[in-house]
Amino acid sequence: MSPSPRDLAQTIANRLPTPARAQRLLVAIAGPPASGKSTVSEALVDHLGPEAILVPMDGFHLDNRVLERRGLLPRKGAPETFDAAGFCHAIGRLKTEPSVILPSFDRSRDLSVAGAIEVEPQHRIAVVEGNYLLFDADPWRALTDLWDFSVWTAPDEAVLRTRLITRWRDHGLAPDAAEARAEANDLPNARRTLASRLPADLVV
Repeated sequence: MSPSPRDLAQTIANRLPTPARAQRLLVAIAGPPASGKSTVSEALVDHLGPEAILVPMDGFHLDNRVLERRGLLPRKGAPETFDAAGFCHAIGRLKTEPSVILPSFDRSRDLSVAGAIEVEPQHRIAVVEGNYLLFDADPWRALTDLWDFSVWTAPDEAVLRTRLITRWRDHGLAPDAAEARAEANDLPNARRTLASRLPADLVV
């Protein structure tokens, strides 16, 4: 039986270093789409309590209008469809600045929401989750110097495929359309992360 998100959160928490006084502890939860990153991250933040805050990478999605102009809308979720430089800069700030304002992502409206996450001085641990936190390509690879602890979530491809199709069906797509969406975009993105990932401190 696979460990529950609560059990995984306990395992991760037990391995975290103590936050330094002058710097916020940054924990990366990385993996392909539908690998369980969000679920594990939420469980970890809940386990760690009020000193922890969740920071999803998805707030740095480029707007659909920008993607459409660039011919990238069908590839939304690929590395080039994010403001990667902006994200890396924000994570650098998150490491040392006591207060940082960050965007979130509204999945129901399929758009980023500016200024929606307020990281405050009492947040000594930031749990950052996203597909490309351990991606071996510029500028993403520079993030590895900032993580104090990194986790890779990696179910096999058959599990990912089932979860991705279910996700799109839950968003209202018909079964054939949900399968086509997963096969055309999400699974290629998943394979890309799997083929070009940097080492993690823990693989679950």
